[in-house]
Amino acid sequence: MELNITGAEGTVQVSDVAFGREYNEALIHQVVTSYLAGARQGTRAQKTRSEVRGGGKKPWRQKGTGRARAGTIRSPIWVGGGKAFAAKPQDHSQKVNKKMYRAALQSIVSELVRQERLVIVDEVACEQPKTKELLGKLTELNLDNVLIVSENVEQNLYLAARNLVGVEVLDAAGIDPVSLIAHEKVLVTVPALKKIEEALS
Repeated sequence: MELNITGAEGTVQVSDVAFGREYNEALIHQVVTSYLAGARQGTRAQKTRSEVRGGGKKPWRQKGTGRARAGTIRSPIWVGGGKAFAAKPQDHSQKVNKKMYRAALQSIVSELVRQERLVIVDEVACEQPKTKELLGKLTELNLDNVLIVSENVEQNLYLAARNLVGVEVLDAAGIDPVSLIAHEKVLVTVPALKKIEEALS
């Protein structure tokens, strides 16, 4: 499969295995769900009636006061009481096989090619860490909401993109399904494209 290089006369040859796969929505959904679940912190913690401080003494005797019977001031229905079904720290991660993860990425990049959302350039570099410089380059290419994928992210490029809304910068080894889907266009350099092809083939 040949893909056109934007802003240059020429094409780049890529593998049909990595960039010509059928779109598998169910697989992508499973992998994205797993990725987002794995990013959850999962450290929330509440106290049950047995863990809340105090409440050991019966507040008043069982009979004869006219009040409703009570055994502890830390009952879940009391103000300051424990939580009835207290949340505890948990691991939300969902297992996804490496083959499934790779297949999902293949499916996503193939769909980007089909929808003409993958923009290939020779290089993306900034001489200075200036947002204005990068914004000018993106405007030339008519790119607004974009993921920039470079072989290695230079500091100037990272700093220039940091303050732009809807612009994200990743290196070729750090691409993930959520970032690829979240942006309207993906701007990728030829060396980064080759690195992605190598990882997905």
